[in-house]
Amino acid sequence: MAPPPRPRRWRPQRRDLAVYAAFLLTALWVTSRIWADPAGRVASLYSSDPAQVQFFLAHSVRVVLHGEFPFYTDQFNYPDGVNLMANTAILALGIPMVPITLLFGPAVSFVTLVTLGLAGTATAWYHVLSRHVLRTRAAAVVAGWFCGFSPAMLSHASWHPNIISQFLLPFVVWRVLVLTRSRRPLRDGALLALLVTAQAFINEEILLFAALGCGVFLLAVVVQRPALWARAWRPLGLGLAVCTVLAGALLAYPLYVQFAGPMAYHGLSDAVRDYGNDIAAFVTPGSATLGGNARANANLAPNYSEENAFFGWSLSLIVVGIVVWLRREPLVRALAATGLFFAVLSLGERISWWHRDLVAGPWELLVRLPLLDAVVPTRFGLITGVVVAVLLALAVDRAAALRVPDRRTRRTLTGAVLALALLPIAPMPLPVVPRPAVPEFITADRWREYVGPDQTLVPVPVPSMGNTHGMRWAAAANLDFKIPGGYFLAPRNANTGDPGKFGGRPSGLGDLLQQASRTGRAVRLDDRERRRSLDELRHWRAAIMVLPVGQPNAEPLRRTVEQVAGPGQRELDVWVWDVRALTDMPDPDAPRP
Repeated sequence: MAPPPRPRRWRPQRRDLAVYAAFLLTALWVTSRIWADPAGRVASLYSSDPAQVQFFLAHSVRVVLHGEFPFYTDQFNYPDGVNLMANTAILALGIPMVPITLLFGPAVSFVTLVTLGLAGTATAWYHVLSRHVLRTRAAAVVAGWFCGFSPAMLSHASWHPNIISQFLLPFVVWRVLVLTRSRRPLRDGALLALLVTAQAFINEEILLFAALGCGVFLLAVVVQRPALWARAWRPLGLGLAVCTVLAGALLAYPLYVQFAGPMAYHGLSDAVRDYGNDIAAFVTPGSATLGGNARANANLAPNYSEENAFFGWSLSLIVVGIVVWLRREPLVRALAATGLFFAVLSLGERISWWHRDLVAGPWELLVRLPLLDAVVPTRFGLITGVVVAVLLALAVDRAAALRVPDRRTRRTLTGAVLALALLPIAPMPLPVVPRPAVPEFITADRWREYVGPDQTLVPVPVPSMGNTHGMRWAAAANLDFKIPGGYFLAPRNANTGDPGKFGGRPSGLGDLLQQASRTGRAVRLDDRERRRSLDELRHWRAAIMVLPVGQPNAEPLRRTVEQVAGPGQRELDVWVWDVRALTDMPDPDAPRP
């Protein structure tokens, strides 16, 4: 009698493809509500960053098709412009996305980047860990899943594709570790330099986190096993020297523009410099997860887009249990020290528990150091998140190696613990709200009848951090017209080298229109305010002012603008004020020759 056929096992390549497909499907699930209408939906609660990213995607098109300077533009915040190297213009993401941006628009490119950022990060960690660190692919799946779809990644997904696009990060970390035992440090240092250069054009902050995380981890290993340093310091030092020279040469000019070029600034705005995690954020599920509650989390993070911890009680306790269980392993102790170190730094300048200040945090001693003065401290929690993912994976790996009589029981217990840890923070579709469509006046190119190449179209209200619709208009028109204002980081009062802040020079007209938009009441302008508003329109070289008919509080806004520019004209779905005659007029108060 012939023996029964053995069940066919998947080849490793097929298993890998199945994992990659699962990660991609999960990313599509998370972004499904945005995919339903990319141009008409945006993440709820806060919507400025997507418009900024779409503007940067349109800028990448102009870099490729028109050869525009990639690191600075005056297409917004005209005439001062914006230092794009200092504003994370995501050139390494935007340039490959040029075909999609041209064919389908920047809104589709944005959601594509978010989807690929989540899936790509999960895939990259799975690939590196399954090949070089872990014995079992199941353990690598757990780590990849958490790295790609942790509560912190879901929080940033709605706004920051540059932060969630961490698919180079595992390769950077691995190449650093390879250098500690490399026989070809020159080659390995050069490979690391290429990865570092590419990551710098995605997000420099994440690159800095990778460097800091590797440094603290290696230090924690050496403290436990000093003998390792005797073998590692020579190849590591030589490789890092090669990396520094090569990456420094490739990035020298972009970094010069960032730190010394036009509209360069030093240090972040005070509005975000003290962003820190609440201690309770580590034991609370993220808002965009199965067990999350956005209202309950409101005071535990700086805002909804910065939930950089939020592991939940069960996962936090299980991770502590893993560290206790595997405490004899130097690798686990080094990971635990690294995760704890950055968790403490992520608490910011003031340590709080359930939004009650307790004591000053260690970040208060570091916040003014070079490079660190440009870090948002709450984001150190992203490093802790990677540590948590690797600890989970190591636990699964070690559990699979346990010698127990009943493998089925072992697998059942492992699955139950993972479910307890990960189910409360399972990813859910990102919440969205509708947003106004780009006016037909813009999409039908009617604006071209008014605006010349050295003139601006002034959206009403003037674009700012809280009102970025005008930036979406410009992006939808391939940045063919310039706008004043916008959402960006710049030196205070446009003085290059000053500390950073959100927005450009103070604008009297912008403030008046913002007041009318916010209060729903027309602002009465006196003669001085009218003259100042006209001066600003001249400074902006304004050709037209445009107010969508469906803009909230459109009527008080229209009456406010009429006091400066006279009656408007209705065209399609907007009110238009042709101010070319006003902005070309000389200032009557200006001294005459």
